[in-house]
Amino acid sequence: MIKLDDFKNLNPKNPGAWPWLVKIVVFVVLFLAVVATGAWFDWQDQWESLRKAKQEEEKLKDSFLAKKKEAINLDLIRKQLTETQESFGALLKQLPSKSEMDALLTDINQAGLGRGLQFELFRPGAEKVVGSFAEQPITIKVSGSYDDIGKFSSDIAMLPRIVTLGNISISPVGGKSVADARLSMDAIAKTFRYLDETELATQKKAAAPAKKGKKK
Repeated sequence: MIKLDDFKNLNPKNPGAWPWLVKIVVFVVLFLAVVATGAWFDWQDQWESLRKAKQEEEKLKDSFLAKKKEAINLDLIRKQLTETQESFGALLKQLPSKSEMDALLTDINQAGLGRGLQFELFRPGAEKVVGSFAEQPITIKVSGSYDDIGKFSSDIAMLPRIVTLGNISISPVGGKSVADARLSMDAIAKTFRYLDETELATQKKAAAPAKKGKKK
């Protein structure tokens, strides 16, 4: 068994006289030191390359997962786009064309007369173009019972074309009893129509000079 004293008494100038066990231990230590030193200098670049390769691998994994997520969501996005286009098409069909506006105004008038209301005012206003659509305001004033006015408002909402009621003001106009009391309703009915191709072209031509003027 090798003891620490065996190493203290060694003559470094005469290694041939060392005990065999000491020679073997020293040889193993020197061998391991040489191997470790060689590995450090020889493999250092390889360790650095391996580290960079692992970093690149992580980046590629993250990129793959992101693209995979996009691919999974692509079908959902396409489905949502199709549904949006279908919904927009359905809403567009509820907008009258220029030739159908007169018929729509008649429908609004008939809805009130059908409920027994008396029209004191029915005045279409000037159209206001907003983007690809034209807004048509109609100032109306009707009088009738509370029930009939309520049903008229409901009938307006149920028309196949989009019509909204706003700026509503209701006031009593008298009556012998509560049951006979009549109300007067002032409101602004608004409907919308889409512009035809000719109107859209005119709209674009009118907007073009304005854009050029801003650039100057």
